[in-house]
Amino acid sequence: MSKKNIITIFLSAICTLPLWGGQQYYAFLKGDTLRIGNNYMERAMLWNNGAPVTISLTDKQHGKNIPVQGKQPDFSIVKGIPTDATLTVNEIPTNGIHASYLQATVACTIGSLNIERRYRIYADCPAIACDTYLKGQVELYQNKEDNRSNADRKNIEHTADMATGVKTPTLDRLQLSGNHWSARTIEFFDYTDWNDNLVTGRTWLPYRRNTYRGNLLFAHDVVTRQGFFFLKEAPSSSTQLHYPGSDFVADFSDFMVVGLGIASHDVKPDSWTRVYGCVTGIYTGGEQEALTALRLYQKQLRHHTAAQDEMIMLNTWGDRSQDAKIDEAFCLAELDRAARMGITLFQLDDGWQSGKSPNSKTAGGSFKDIWKNTGYWTPNPTKFPHGLKPIVEKGKKLGIRIGLWFNPSIQNDFADWQKDAQAIIGLYKKYGICCFKIDGLQIPTKTAEQNLRRLFDTVLEQTNYEVIFNLDATAGRRGGYHYMNEYGNIFLENRYTDWGNYYPYRTLRNLWMLSRYVPAEKMQIEFLNKWRNADKYDAADPFAPARYSFDYLFAITLAAQPLAWMEASNLPEEAYITASLLKKYQPLQLRFHQGVILPIGEEPSGRSWTGFQSTVSGTQGYLVVYREDNEQARGTIDTWLPEGKKVDFIPVMGSGKKFAAKVGAQGRVSFELNDKNSFALYQYEVKP
Repeated sequence: MSKKNIITIFLSAICTLPLWGGQQYYAFLKGDTLRIGNNYMERAMLWNNGAPVTISLTDKQHGKNIPVQGKQPDFSIVKGIPTDATLTVNEIPTNGIHASYLQATVACTIGSLNIERRYRIYADCPAIACDTYLKGQVELYQNKEDNRSNADRKNIEHTADMATGVKTPTLDRLQLSGNHWSARTIEFFDYTDWNDNLVTGRTWLPYRRNTYRGNLLFAHDVVTRQGFFFLKEAPSSSTQLHYPGSDFVADFSDFMVVGLGIASHDVKPDSWTRVYGCVTGIYTGGEQEALTALRLYQKQLRHHTAAQDEMIMLNTWGDRSQDAKIDEAFCLAELDRAARMGITLFQLDDGWQSGKSPNSKTAGGSFKDIWKNTGYWTPNPTKFPHGLKPIVEKGKKLGIRIGLWFNPSIQNDFADWQKDAQAIIGLYKKYGICCFKIDGLQIPTKTAEQNLRRLFDTVLEQTNYEVIFNLDATAGRRGGYHYMNEYGNIFLENRYTDWGNYYPYRTLRNLWMLSRYVPAEKMQIEFLNKWRNADKYDAADPFAPARYSFDYLFAITLAAQPLAWMEASNLPEEAYITASLLKKYQPLQLRFHQGVILPIGEEPSGRSWTGFQSTVSGTQGYLVVYREDNEQARGTIDTWLPEGKKVDFIPVMGSGKKFAAKVGAQGRVSFELNDKNSFALYQYEVKP
């Protein structure tokens, strides 16, 4: 079925569509019930004049239902009776980035507001996403009671205070049955120039109406072991637009997603405004099942390919020369050294362009009114008299892609987005450059967000979806970890030996913490030149970079996209011994990243046994294990391997030895590494 072949379904019509890869996704309305689903799950909703109310969630893989007793609409924003309700179903084929999916659009009108709920139903995951669009006029109501401390409420003898009628705009909602739900919310923090604690979780038992922060809510029924999750597709809580103070409201077994990311004036009468999205997923079992369900959804948003997404990047900004060194001769020499190292992508940071940014080593740079200089984003003719052609051509000969840094024009809510887009498209067409680091973003308004999306979408559409963006998460109000994920990967953090704030175990800890909830393969993780600035660290500091081998610093990045945050010209000759690791990693990289990567062992602390597991199939995968600075040559760590099974471990990188083990409770396996601050990457196979 083509994208243009749209079926509009009114009450009592039925549409069931078996599609794509032998799987099935469907959406149909029969009588008063709308059913949407795939081979993994089904969400059934009362039609309710186009304001659906969820009445059941089915886990098809386990043949179980999560009992739902919905009475209020899943999406609630204004009072009134819906009219002009329609259901439209069409297949959205893959564009080479996202997976194909079935889009079921539920549309209605309430007063002067038009509402479209566009459900995305993928074939290969136990989750259904929903994007909501608004058009017309609306006066958003806000329940001030949600921001009132429960300490100021009366006791439970006062029934007036117990009234919990929902008056808060609700993005999605599940009104469940059962009295034994246990929940956990996860809040994330970006602007990593200021944060080194990027994830925090809270486990709680729902009891009366309370509010919670975070992009993720997991909840399971302790009696039945059935669970669901809400993923709020939005920036981190602390940077969302028009943030109401929370992301979730729970009242016993009634769970709501709140905070739409808009104000009344953001809704226009003549164009659609997209609010924050919500994903509802289901699972049966424990944490592994919950996290796998989440990850299977996340992998639908962007197909991970070797040509676009896999990279071992060299970016010279990490040595703090800024734009002082960058020119043709410097880049050509860096490419030679990059090839020796095993680098696959060389990225020219700020300084390649004719315009001068405020990050320049010399005064007078600015991002203000960029487009008063129409040649701002052309190669600096003094530094690059032949343009970027010699750099790109040499890169091709050496098997190294070329990437560029780019800072969109932030003034007036990215009003010049079309010019920015054409600048990137022009560089793609002239030089074949497909990787752009996007820096300097500020998204203070819905208009800015819309224009930024227009920029990205235009670039992708006019470059045959070959461009990938590295979205910087180091400062400003940006997309965070769960928003705009389809555009590329995340440049996670700036850390520098110059300021003595690069500690390898803390970089590992940030990746380890995030990887439980964010695909590790979607993050760029840095390793630095450990020989620079040794004097900036206390000589007795056991965690100073100089205390680690260069092999180990690179190994920290294996689960992610490795970023050599340094000038290769500053490396001593002994550093190039590590090139054998980079070259051995290249053919493993895609296979490792195609699995479901989750953290194992203890939280990295500088003294732990820790690591990552990539589950490629039910019987095969990879494990990377790190022995930090501790006295135990043998460490027993918790993995995601099945208890009681015999597993063969074959070392492919690092200092591990081949062995077989029977998996203990909680997936425990003992590993042996003779040296402190050492690692081993194993390929494993679970025996029948």
